[in-house]
Amino acid sequence: MTQSPTVGMRLDAVLSQLDSMSSFQMYTLIVAVTMGFCVALLGTGSSRELLVDSDDHYPKKDKSKLAPYSAQHKGSNNNSDPVKPPKAVLPPAESTPVCSDPTSFKKPAAASKNDKPKSKVPDNLKELSNEEIAALVVSNDLRDHELEKRLDPFRAVEVRRIACNCKLAALGHDGALEKLPSEPSLDYGKVHGANCEIVVGYVPLPVGLVGPLTLNGESVFVPMATTEGCLVASTNRGAKAITQGGGATAVITRDGITRAPCVRMGSATEAAHLTMWCQEPENFAKLKSAFESTTSFGKLRSCNPTIAGKNVYLRLVCFSGDAMGMNMVSKGSLAVIELLQREFPSLKLVALSGNMCTDKKAAATNWLEGRGKSVVVEAIIPKDVVKATLKTTVKAIVETNLHKNLIGSAMACTIGGFNAHASNMVTAVFLATGQDPAQNVESSNCITLMEEEEETGDLWISCTMPSVEVGTVGGGTSLPAQAACLDAIGCRGGGATPGENAQKLAQVVAATVMAGELSLLAALAANTLVQAHMQHNRKPAAKK
Repeated sequence: MTQSPTVGMRLDAVLSQLDSMSSFQMYTLIVAVTMGFCVALLGTGSSRELLVDSDDHYPKKDKSKLAPYSAQHKGSNNNSDPVKPPKAVLPPAESTPVCSDPTSFKKPAAASKNDKPKSKVPDNLKELSNEEIAALVVSNDLRDHELEKRLDPFRAVEVRRIACNCKLAALGHDGALEKLPSEPSLDYGKVHGANCEIVVGYVPLPVGLVGPLTLNGESVFVPMATTEGCLVASTNRGAKAITQGGGATAVITRDGITRAPCVRMGSATEAAHLTMWCQEPENFAKLKSAFESTTSFGKLRSCNPTIAGKNVYLRLVCFSGDAMGMNMVSKGSLAVIELLQREFPSLKLVALSGNMCTDKKAAATNWLEGRGKSVVVEAIIPKDVVKATLKTTVKAIVETNLHKNLIGSAMACTIGGFNAHASNMVTAVFLATGQDPAQNVESSNCITLMEEEEETGDLWISCTMPSVEVGTVGGGTSLPAQAACLDAIGCRGGGATPGENAQKLAQVVAATVMAGELSLLAALAANTLVQAHMQHNRKPAAKK
């Protein structure tokens, strides 16, 4: 009996046919498919245009050029519609691979006029309006990373914002970037009493947009704030490879922020009695009632005492909804201590935080027990995508991950550091979305695993991150620029159910880490890391 072809076999056959096509045929196919997809997805209905005003010295804008790209599913977004609209999935980015094979850093040989495909970018590009140029970017006739070279850096940002707003609008995030400033500005009134004291100014950070990254069946764009050249481009290459392979799947396995007060008893025996008392179910119910009397969303999930002589460290685990939850769990912890002091008069509070939480420090307890959101994310990258986009082989990247991330990290006796550079992506997303950047320490705990699939030879990759500490309400998330970045992801504020948006952000962080891991490990496997950084992270010396 003949075995019917599997999905993987069909995909391999399609990719083989694509490999045999010429570059011009491939270019024509990509443009046709992308345009057809946009028309089918967005339709031709009217919508609020996602246009920003350009300076007077630029050509007069023609808003009609972008109408097809900014059209929305107006009927689907009606609040009276009981059916939730399907998530939009965009095709992979048309980006130039970064950290690729050494030959890609050499200038290509001049092609003859007959071999060179005709460019759809007009010679008078600078004379077009910003909206007309943005339309070329959206249709992939003009690559967005070429804007700075073809225009000036300032105008390139304006055009890119128009194009990105159109792409975000297709995902239902209409006008997400409007409050992300591209010119110097900061509302100090929003900072006072909430984010910083003795304010003398602010430090601007460039924000890059990675995507589309297909995650859990929908496309997301990820803002990253960084001054490290090549980081956004490299992460975008990883996102492209993941999306080409069908996307990533992420799951939250635990959700609970922690606080561990240190209390001191009159003797070690009393400390032991307190430890055993807290572990009785009926007594935990008392602690839970006291804790939850201080909060509307917080739920005390466990109390795990650890004894050290006369000291007891009570590690309280709290579900905090869409808030990161440090203030919530601290307030509830005080209520727990007050109850315990009534039960044990000799109990003295040494410190509300006894360092077994553990906050902003490398600790095995976070690696083993989790803190914040525990996330696992995985994807399968077809071997042809590994070769074409990542410029390496499945065997080479798997070997590199084994000897670097697993054996190398074990020899260094690292805690939670079985990865290539998870903290790079974590910190960049944290800065963009208003998270506490110091919590990058424990939030970057990650183990990256790779395997070659036995049947197909494709690459399987996963990142397990047990302590991602994020929130979508409170703290820095209320500042306009950071709120705009959360809007771009689609998770600002409280979710439809408590914790929904914060969990989505944690999944996005983990998927972004996986994209960055994938690209860097490919560069290390191909030994092209230095060349990539020299090309994308170094400006040529100014001519005297």
